[in-house]
Amino acid sequence: MHIRQAASLTEWTKSSYSAVNGDCVEIKLKDQSLVAVRDSKAHHRPPLGFTAETWSAFITGISRKG
Repeated sequence: MHIRQAASLTEWTKSSYSAVNGDCVEIKLKDQSLVAVRDSKAHHRPPLGFTAETWSAFITGISRKG
């Protein structure tokens, strides 16, 4: 899994592992303490917001093997 540096996430960004049909989530760094997450197929819906600490814990959790 490749995770971009936070400074490069000022635009909506989709994983390079996205499905061909576009099924994916997009993320955007709102500021240094908030990460926004949305469905790539539902831009009209409001994004979910997570603290940077919570997002980091989530990424760490899914990145662990076993």
